[in-house]
Amino acid sequence: MSPAFAGAGIPRHVGIIMDGNGRWAQRRGMLRTQGHLEGLKAAKRIVKAASDTGIQYLTLYAFSTENWKRAASEVGFIMGLVKKHLRSEMDFYRENRIRIRHAGDAEGLPSEIAGEITSAVSDTREFGGMQVILALNYGGRDELVRAVRKLVENGVPADGVRKNVTEEDITACLDNPDIPDPDLIIRSAGEYRMSNFLLWEGAYAELVVSEKLWPEWTDDDLTEAVNEYRKRNRRFGGVTTKGE
Repeated sequence: MSPAFAGAGIPRHVGIIMDGNGRWAQRRGMLRTQGHLEGLKAAKRIVKAASDTGIQYLTLYAFSTENWKRAASEVGFIMGLVKKHLRSEMDFYRENRIRIRHAGDAEGLPSEIAGEITSAVSDTREFGGMQVILALNYGGRDELVRAVRKLVENGVPADGVRKNVTEEDITACLDNPDIPDPDLIIRSAGEYRMSNFLLWEGAYAELVVSEKLWPEWTDDDLTEAVNEYRKRNRRFGGVTTKGE
């Protein structure tokens, strides 16, 4: 564990909305694709820092269900980065015992990308270190729609849905039901919105917004976000002994 985080209060699960790649590039007179390349480098830095810190689960919002609206050239570049990264970073995963998982609609991805994800998930399945969940072709609403469909397919009668379905039933049909809800959700680039990220799981997550664009992120920014989290009084809708 990093000395900066010594003591209790490390979030078990952190989600990050990695925002600002395009703006980072445009402010430097570069193509937006260069921002995505630098954003990938930042993601690797933060994965290593989170692993060293003792965070057990890290969900990275890599590509949303809405991002398909972007220019085809930009979408193609992002997908190419994902494919290349998953294939080339196996030594990094192995060295740090990082397990790769996926959240999102795999059926909506190009077949070669879905295949690379399947391979990375399979090849790292036995690694016992931090779990990195790649939210790729992911949307919180889409996840809930797919969960409800799965629930119906599993035999919930249409006339009994209102009375019989519980939160536990829905949670069990999410993309990764065994992963605990995020304690902390971080967003870079100064935007104050969830952007359809972990809507069900993040109901009681603490939120930290950073003004820095994602490609600029370093270990110190993760330290700052986690230290801010540790100051929070998490009540989950209840009250403290002081009646707050």
